[in-house]
Amino acid sequence: MVIPPPVRAVRIINYLKPYVLKMHFSNKYVSAQVIHTPTATVASSASSQEKALRSSFEIKRDVAAAGRIGKILAERLLIKDIPAVSVHLKREQKYHGKVKAIIDSIREAGVKFI
Repeated sequence: MVIPPPVRAVRIINYLKPYVLKMHFSNKYVSAQVIHTPTATVASSASSQEKALRSSFEIKRDVAAAGRIGKILAERLLIKDIPAVSVHLKREQKYHGKVKAIIDSIREAGVKFI
């Protein structure tokens, strides 16, 4: 059964940023996804858990893996013609380490940040 996303008021949609980057770090893996806010759907994602990428990583949770995930995600965003995203950081996330590696590699690949 498919549950449709909630309908949001027009006045709220005007203030939402269209594409938001969210990152998740576990003890084993690194993942990042870009969410299209008005429709509440995932526009693109990349993770070190993906079968195609799993063999190319030696360690799936370090800063180097986070940088490669960011680069792969940026390539997927540019293929889907998404030129700019904004970042949503959780309270415990700071612009340091893995978070910085993902954001910098996305920026280097040509995606702009709002």
